[in-house]
Amino acid sequence: MQAIVLAGGYATRLWPLTKDRPKMLLPVGETTVIDEILADLEGDERVSDVFISTNERFAPTFETHIEESDFEKPQLSVEETVEEDEKFGVVGALTQLIEREGLDENDEGLLVVAGDNLFSFNLSSFVDEFKENEAPTLVAYDVESREKAKAYGLVELDGDRVVNFQEKPEDPKSTLVSIACYAFPADVLSQFDEYLAGDNNPDEPGWFLQWLQARQAVHAFTFSGAWFDIGTAVGYLEAVDWALGGEPLIADDAIVESSHLEGSVQVLSGATVADSTLSRSVVFPEATISNATIHDSVIDTEAEIENLELSKSVIGPYSQITTESTEKRSDDQETEAVTK
Repeated sequence: MQAIVLAGGYATRLWPLTKDRPKMLLPVGETTVIDEILADLEGDERVSDVFISTNERFAPTFETHIEESDFEKPQLSVEETVEEDEKFGVVGALTQLIEREGLDENDEGLLVVAGDNLFSFNLSSFVDEFKENEAPTLVAYDVESREKAKAYGLVELDGDRVVNFQEKPEDPKSTLVSIACYAFPADVLSQFDEYLAGDNNPDEPGWFLQWLQARQAVHAFTFSGAWFDIGTAVGYLEAVDWALGGEPLIADDAIVESSHLEGSVQVLSGATVADSTLSRSVVFPEATISNATIHDSVIDTEAEIENLELSKSVIGPYSQITTESTEKRSDDQETEAVTK
């Protein structure tokens, strides 16, 4: 079978962190978000080709990343957009990719997974379930919060069969949701065109699953453990916290001196941390932190932080911020401080 990894979004909720880099390439421990997925697909002999679906802006970045990796299966498939408002919607982009790459000619089926998913199960287990069902299959996870469930596709099951699917319900009746990982038999692929021709929502795959489930049997692969939807800085830091298991990770060429790192703190190549206290934070390459207290924050490449206390913050690349020069914007979840 063939696989598509969705990586075409612009991740505006994570700006400035993702303004010039795809969020799928954010570091999480020793790897990146998308590399966890690519490693699973690389190791499954049933998957012959892996198409990374991305946009024109980020295509060169992904191309370089693939060339520098040990993966053999991934190849780019590029949609003709460079800005968020030019996007076709995920279903629209999927339909174009299927036609562009001739994937509807493959009789082994198609695996589709969002490249910003980080989960604790191996994709091979999901492929096993799909092969056994011989029917459209989605991955379901209990988010244990009705408020969180409002943002996803709500799944109601009878055994492992989906008996109801509601995309982004206003009043969810349960907390079991679809996590943007799907497998489709070959005979379903032509239905993407039929779905779009009916003026249905082109944005999220969940709308297509809701439409499909009303027409034929759809099954679910349910797992427990960990899942992170990396759409905000909060979600990103939660994923890093899980990956590091509560322990700091310091690159070999990073400098940490006279400092206290509490829990999951990742300090990347060339960064310097001196006379500071950090907890659950990520310090990107070549950043410098001195005499600071930083909690639940991301400090981007070559930023300089001195004599400052930060919490729930995202500091943009090349920023220079001290107690004498600080810009901050607060909202319900996080603060973004950017000085260029």
